[in-house]
Amino acid sequence: MPDLPFYWSHVAAWVGRHAIAPVLAALHLTGLTDDPADIAASLMIATLQLCIIGCLFRPLESWLPVERWEDRRCARIDFHYTWLMLVGVFPLFSFLILTPFANWLAGGGAGGGDGGGFDLQHLLPWLGRHRWALFAGYYLAYDFTYYWMHRVQHWIPWWWAMHSMHHSQRQLSCWANDRSNYLDGALQSFVLAAVGVAFGVSADEFAWLMLLGELVQNFSHANVRIGFGPVLEKIFVDPKFHRLHHMRVDPARPRLHNCNYGQVFAFWDVLFGTALYGEPPRPTGVADPMVDRDNELGLVALQIEGLKRFWGAVRRLDGWRPGEVAFGERYRPIRVEHLDLHALAAAPAPPGRMAATAE
Repeated sequence: MPDLPFYWSHVAAWVGRHAIAPVLAALHLTGLTDDPADIAASLMIATLQLCIIGCLFRPLESWLPVERWEDRRCARIDFHYTWLMLVGVFPLFSFLILTPFANWLAGGGAGGGDGGGFDLQHLLPWLGRHRWALFAGYYLAYDFTYYWMHRVQHWIPWWWAMHSMHHSQRQLSCWANDRSNYLDGALQSFVLAAVGVAFGVSADEFAWLMLLGELVQNFSHANVRIGFGPVLEKIFVDPKFHRLHHMRVDPARPRLHNCNYGQVFAFWDVLFGTALYGEPPRPTGVADPMVDRDNELGLVALQIEGLKRFWGAVRRLDGWRPGEVAFGERYRPIRVEHLDLHALAAAPAPPGRMAATAE
């Protein structure tokens, strides 16, 4: 009897042939892919993810909320970012840029190849014969890379300038995972795709593994009172664990929020000393008024604001000096130790200005 992958591939082939191929032909984009079923499969995975978020995670937020909001005004923009990212931006970016880049990195040129024999499947043939071992090794390496990349996003001011858009959300919800600056997302994709290339993971395998990671992150961002218990919470990231990563700064304990960077596995934080447990739920967002004003912006303006912060940081020496920063006039990075955090938390400055002590 045919199994699920058999049905999935046949549905993808049918959609690719009867829906994707005609659209590509009408738009003169037939060179986008050799097989329209690839795009169809990507869109089917995105649709599956949207259904799981909307039909499972979103109802959980109504039944078991950490915070009850009178309205979801701030969270609505993240819903739009999610479907736009999953159905439009990421598949297009993947087929136009990421896949040719991965093929080039693997040594096959823009049109693909066999990876040149330098991936782990060629170097360690045993892995190629034991797919589950390959997947397990790959996903550990993928999540390990994500953990350290995530720490760098908070550590290097010009990268934080973009990543701060993700943290500016006051109403953390199951849709918040895809709230990100597109340049930030592109950098992340290049880093993580390199891990897939090193392991020799195929495009369809990479897509399913990405889905797993994305769903875990959608759930970990959800506004729900759910934890995995004293044992599993040390292994896997749950909503209680990740919510602490998004907490607003506590002026009395200014380093408390520098915690819980893991994507799927929490044991990286435990191993490297960044895990935080046992804290009560805290408000989410940022105290920096230059970043907090993201909540008043629309889809396009929010992207532009993130790029302005990036440009304000990357062109200055302070934007390359590791450490936690906020942003002052003309998006100049200001090191947190030069700020009065109590005054900042109590009375945020008007947009475009912030309270800072003398440097």
